[in-house]
Amino acid sequence: MDNREEVREFLTSRRAKITPDQAGLPSGSRRRVPGLRRSEVAALSDMSVEYYSKLERGNLAGVSPAVLEALARALQLDDAERAHLVNLAHAADGSDALTRPRRRRTKEQWKPHRSLQWTLDAITAGPAFVRNGRMDILAANQLFRAFYTDVYATPGNQQNLARFTFLDSAARRFYPGWDTFADVTVAIVRAEAGRNPHDKELHDLVGELCTRSDEFRTRWGAHNVRHHGTGTKHFHHHAVGDLSLAFEGLDMAAAPGLTLTIYTAEPGSASEERLRLLATWAATQETAPDTKRSATS
Repeated sequence: MDNREEVREFLTSRRAKITPDQAGLPSGSRRRVPGLRRSEVAALSDMSVEYYSKLERGNLAGVSPAVLEALARALQLDDAERAHLVNLAHAADGSDALTRPRRRRTKEQWKPHRSLQWTLDAITAGPAFVRNGRMDILAANQLFRAFYTDVYATPGNQQNLARFTFLDSAARRFYPGWDTFADVTVAIVRAEAGRNPHDKELHDLVGELCTRSDEFRTRWGAHNVRHHGTGTKHFHHHAVGDLSLAFEGLDMAAAPGLTLTIYTAEPGSASEERLRLLATWAATQETAPDTKRSATS
């Protein structure tokens, strides 16, 4: 994931997505490239074609915030794409805060402090968990473990939601709208690659998924990024059936780069009742081994 290549492919892919009509330019009838020409982006950004071509070749080192903002406007980037462009520029400068040692701890090195686990355990009405930008599950409450039982059941997933989504057949059942989940997963990982380009575990994860999943490799090449803070998702759990859950993702001030996500159901809905059934099912699953050990002792 060389930074110059990342920059080049990101800018090229964004330029290809903007039509002349969207940019307020005449479309003409003899266009040989999708989207805008380099000269058109340069004009919209108020810079020379030579300078824009240099940027699109991947050279963002030393680029000013004003130039980045002009590019973002010309390419009509959304908030997530703007943040990604800034992160790519910081990485090109070697000034990305996410390259500092405290931000490069591995999953094994980061352990939830007791109060965080207490907080998660206090959330009993919905699944709650903490993840990093690689989609590693770092901490969770009981209901989340029961909700994502397929992730924990397959050692090869390594408690990673990206591996589960693309390498585990159970994901197609658990996510009725699998394509949407797949798109979101790759967009989150792609954004993390822009923030933390020197993360070896991230490189290894992307390499593994690109090798083993055509679906991931195609999406990875699209260079899409997005913020993933709130919304509604649909699931099918093998024990309780279909659920429609709202979610809120909260950045953790005490651990930058980590996200606390909580799923909840609409009060009085069938999904709320099914979450209660799931909690009961989870309790029986956890007590069953203890009962079995007592019977054999």
